[in-house]
Parts: sequence; C-alpha cells; structure tokens
Amino acid sequence: MTSVLTLNESVLRGCDHFSLRPFVGASGLLLLILTMCVAIKAQVTTDSPGEDPYLVEGLSDTIAYGMGRSIKINGTVKNGAIALGGDVIVQGTVEGDVAAIGGSVIQLDGSRIGGDVIVIGGAYRHGDQTPNRNASSTTIMYVGYEQELRNLLRNPTEMVTPHWSAGYIGLRILAILFWFVVSLALTAAMPETISKGIARLQLTTFRVAIIGCVGAGIIGAGVPFSLHYLPTALSAVIGLLAILLIVSAGLFGRVIIYAATGRWLQRKCLPFGKNSESVALLLGTSFWIALSSLPYVWPFVFAGIIVTSLGLALTARSRGWVRRQQA
Repeated sequence: MTSVLTLNESVLRGCDHFSLRPFVGASGLLLLILTMCVAIKAQVTTDSPGEDPYLVEGLSDTIAYGMGRSIKINGTVKNGAIALGGDVIVQGTVEGDVAAIGGSVIQLDGSRIGGDVIVIGGAYRHGDQTPNRNASSTTIMYVGYEQELRNLLRNPTEMVTPHWSAGYIGLRILAILFWFVVSLALTAAMPETISKGIARLQLTTFRVAIIGCVGAGIIGAGVPFSLHYLPTALSAVIGLLAILLIVSAGLFGRVIIYAATGRWLQRKCLPFGKNSESVALLLGTSFWIALSSLPYVWPFVFAGIIVTSLGLALTARSRGWVRRQQA
C-alpha cells in the first residue's frame, strides 16, 4: 500500500535513485523556469486555453515533458513524466515518477504509475479505488495556489511584469514609507556605521561590487555543497550563518545605498535641503523603489542591491577605503 504525505509547507526530500523530485523544489523552479523554457523548447509545445492535452503514444525511453500545457500518456513512458503549468493524465503506464506543478496528476482506470507522485498546487486523483502503484512509492502533495502557479508557468513573463493597479501603487507607496522609517531608525541608531558605509561605497564602488559578486557565488555554491556533503549539524550552522549574513547585509546595505543615492540626488537636483539627512533618505528610497517597480528591470535592480549589500558587509572591516578618504 502506498504511503501518502500531504504538506502545506515546502517539501524537501532526498533520494538515492533517479527521480523527478529535483524538478519540484519551489525555489529552484522559480529561479530556473526561464532557462527551462529555452532548454526544452525543442521537446515540448505550449498550448492555449481550450486546447487538448499533448498526447504521448507508444513507447518512450525519455522523460515526458509538458511546459505550459497538460500531457496525456496513452502509451508507456519508462523514465517519468512532468508537467509545468498543466496536468499529467495517465491512461497507460509510467514506470518512473510523475510530477505536476501548477496542475494535478490524474490516474485513470487501468493505468499504472511505478514511481512516486509529486504534486505542487493541484491534487492526485485516481479512478481505481486502489490505484495500480508500486508498494514502496510515495505521494507528495503541496496543496494550494494551483491557478496562480499554472498562470505563472504558462506565462513566465508575469514574474518580471508588474500589474499596474491602485493596489500595486499603494503597496509601492507603503514600501517607500516602510524603508524610509527603517532608514531613519538605523541612521539615528548607528550614524557612524552608516556614514562609513556610504564613504566606502562612494570611494570603492567597483571593489565592493566585485567582492559582493564573489561572496554571492561562494554562498550560492557553498551552502548546497555543505548541505550535501557535510554533517547535518555543521551544514545547518553554515546555512543559518549564510541566511543571517544575507538578511543583515540586505538590511544595512539597502539603507547605505538609499542614503548614498539620496545625497547624490540632493547635490545634483535640489536647490534646497542639501544638508538634510531625512530628505536624502526619502529621495534615495523613492528612487530605488520606483526603479524596482519597472517592468523587466526589477530583477536586475534587486540582484544589484543584494550583491552590493554583500560587498558592503564583507568589506566592513577593510581599512583601504579609510586611507583613500584621508588621501
């Protein structure tokens, strides 16, 4: 009898044999979706609403893909099936795992699934009272947001295109106010730290950016490596330290970037308030929030802020910028 695991949080499971589980990590999916669109373009076809599912007939030795559409397996697929933004309908036989993200897995009467069933957003439905499954197989479901995931996977450009509305503009204004208040509080609490960070950013911008890129690369590769190869306790500590570094660097880095940008805008654009720290913070915050609201631009803005913030954090104890300032 198959075991069933239904989760309302993210599901992370390891396996020693080939399966489709690496495809269904939510974070990896969102980061790789645009690349996958190009990589499997030659293998799959997208559909429009109302179009029939893509049919898989006969014997297939490869994974059956469906990008932005449902797939229906009438024949035999030996290496698993996955649909991104659609359903997997099994009427024949699938020897490997079956996964659907932004859709459901539907096992019709008389069909067989030999591996695990993994569903994110939809549900697992079967016609037979006891589905024809491997006794050691597992069913993993993340319930909720099916339509949102389906729309996102069928139209990936929605990830980088904001939907202009009164609510969206209101959220942007709230973001400006929130970061303005946070910047004021941190500047008042740690004026020397913020001032040194601004000076470091202005004097060694290129070096800060390079160090931030290197740091981001090390964290991005080092954390998965530690989780896979190091003992659990040590890898957990490394992961927590990496998260703490990113959160603290992102917080202080944003404030420093906003303040430095606001001071530059004061000098260039305003005939008044050139010595007001509050005006500088408001200008810098408004500038970056507005820039991060532009279609197709905001991912690069966000990445630039994170990388620069990491560079500022990793060069916090550097003395080179002090010597430049004195010179």
